[in-house]
Amino acid sequence: MPAVGLRAQMACRDRPQIHAETRPETIHAGISVVLRRLHALSATNPTCHSMIDRRQIEKRLNRLQELESELAQPDLAKRPAKLRQLVQEHAALKKLGEKSDRYFRLATQIEENEAMVAADETDAELKALAEQDIEECRPALETARADLLVALLPPDPTAARNAIMEIRAGTGGDEAGLFAANLLRMYQRYAESHGWKIGMIDAHAGSMGGCKEAVFMVEGDNAYGTLRFESGGHRVQRVPVTESQGRIHTSAATVAVFPEAEPEDEIELPADELRVDIFCSSGPGGQGVNTTYSAVRVTHLPTGIVAQSQDERSQHRNREKALTVLKSRILDARRREEEERQGRNRRSLMGSGDRSERIRTYNFPQNRVTDHRINLTLYNLDAVMEGDLEELLAALRQHDQNSRLEEQTA
Repeated sequence: MPAVGLRAQMACRDRPQIHAETRPETIHAGISVVLRRLHALSATNPTCHSMIDRRQIEKRLNRLQELESELAQPDLAKRPAKLRQLVQEHAALKKLGEKSDRYFRLATQIEENEAMVAADETDAELKALAEQDIEECRPALETARADLLVALLPPDPTAARNAIMEIRAGTGGDEAGLFAANLLRMYQRYAESHGWKIGMIDAHAGSMGGCKEAVFMVEGDNAYGTLRFESGGHRVQRVPVTESQGRIHTSAATVAVFPEAEPEDEIELPADELRVDIFCSSGPGGQGVNTTYSAVRVTHLPTGIVAQSQDERSQHRNREKALTVLKSRILDARRREEEERQGRNRRSLMGSGDRSERIRTYNFPQNRVTDHRINLTLYNLDAVMEGDLEELLAALRQHDQNSRLEEQTA
């Protein structure tokens, strides 16, 4: 009997740690809703975990051994896209295994304590101890279940890819162009802080050092998964350099983010479906750029989607870049169409694709930045404009995760 009592005392010592993404002081309303729903399920049957099928999890985890064999193939290094996909899948399954072990281990411990309470031969003191341990462990079980549900969410296969970003000046004249240039610099600084590479594809300079439009690629691990929620309208409120009376003006710029297309996407571009235009590059670059027919514009006739590149001196390289952007835009359009066909009712943080959809306001006089999608306001705009975007982006990822969890537990 003493050994059994000790087991009851130890039952919750192995409870899972509450990670940063589910820590009470950092979680958002979405995860609270999930936990309340899970608590309601536990109230009717505290140890019921029928909503999580252990056999299905084990079936998914059986893939680990197969993955490890594939990762050991010597020729895999020659296929970086495939390697990245396998590494991402392996990491997701390892995480799933850890969360699953913690959840089912804790659920079993609670069941053992409940059996102890129900047994007639258990003395009153031991029953009281077991009941106390059950009450202490139930919140940990709910958190473990939420963690496991997160791990069960289907990963975005494009998250690990490079990102292609477009920034365009909107309403506001020269001030909008200056703000677009500020955004470009902000993303460049953020990319540098992560060791990512920025490759310019197309750019059109505005007056006063501003930027009418910039298209560039962000190359790095999980670049698209990190930056994908930046798509939409960005609004700035500040006193323009052209304003002589100190009045605050409102201007705007738009940002679009989509994943780089890869061979496995099987996007075919037959020559008869493309119109290729060659023209002189514009903007700074010297005589060799501005007088040579090196810029390339490619139009996909069936969809009307257009991409161009003029950053390289070589027409061949510009054509390659333009085709990369074109394939990526087609891929993004297909993804949005597929989501509409599936009837997704969750409002995606990536927006509808409408550039006029306002997602964020940058208020310089108050040093304030507000993301309207998640009602988050920070008073560190100066740091944000220097590339310190991590708090904003982490909150957006958390909100997206919570929304997906709500769908799963609805």
